Amino acid sequence: MKSPLAPELRAAIWMIGSIVSFSFMAVAGRWLAAEYDTFEIMLYRSLMGVVVVFAFGAAFGTLGQITRASAPVQLVRNLFHFAGQNLWFFAITVIPLAQVFALEFTSPIWVLILSPIFLGERLTRPRVIAAVLGFIGILIVTRPGATPMNIGIVAAALSAICFAATGMLTKRLTRTESLTCILAYLTVTQLVFGIICAGYDGDIALPTAQSAPLLAMVGLAGLIAHLCLTKALSIAPATVVMPIDFTRLPMIAVIGMLVFGEMLDPWVFVGAALIFAGNYYNIWSETRKAQVSG
Repeated sequence: MKSPLAPELRAAIWMIGSIVSFSFMAVAGRWLAAEYDTFEIMLYRSLMGVVVVFAFGAAFGTLGQITRASAPVQLVRNLFHFAGQNLWFFAITVIPLAQVFALEFTSPIWVLILSPIFLGERLTRPRVIAAVLGFIGILIVTRPGATPMNIGIVAAALSAICFAATGMLTKRLTRTESLTCILAYLTVTQLVFGIICAGYDGDIALPTAQSAPLLAMVGLAGLIAHLCLTKALSIAPATVVMPIDFTRLPMIAVIGMLVFGEMLDPWVFVGAALIFAGNYYNIWSETRKAQVSG
């Protein structure tokens, strides 16, 4: 039965789920950092992911779609994602949450720059303009010289680059592999990476009665956030979804202020607005070009 709600409204509802989930994951990750390092957080998040993915795969009969044909590409993709996620979790413990989210929005800009190398795509004029606006936004958010450059800013910026590489490799994988196959490789390989990195010192902190709900929240919130975002993009075009996703920034800024006493920095919003403008201009240009050629 077709939903009576307009596609834009249904996409907005899904995006609310994504925004709330990302925010919960950030807050839970900040609290967990007092007891766990980032590798341990990723270990338990991946463990939750393995349980959920294989349970749903078994329920819907899609486990047979997991093959070894794309294993090398899957491994490289998941290395980038593991590195990016660990850098992200580290960044949220060092710098304000709003600054982390603002720098995370640069990931599509890095896709524009790296796609000619990874995907053989042409660097068009709108993409160059989007990249320039994005980098001006980065300079405003980080303000080198005006504020001390710290490892948290570097970690957040590097995480965006890793997420960009992850996105491009995911795009390549979706041409031949199912969602179940991609998610199964993602959760299993990251669980292995997590065990190795968290256990290199011979000491892995175990869940406690207090931390177990937060660890479960990180795992579930991450899966729900990406599921909601993917669903929203399948309902409405990116030109509709992206402005809604941008509301993550003011929301996490308010949460950071109320929960962790972080100051609201207007320059973060100015820089993030330029980053958003660059991303949105590129999406609008690509959509318009597709409509004209169609």
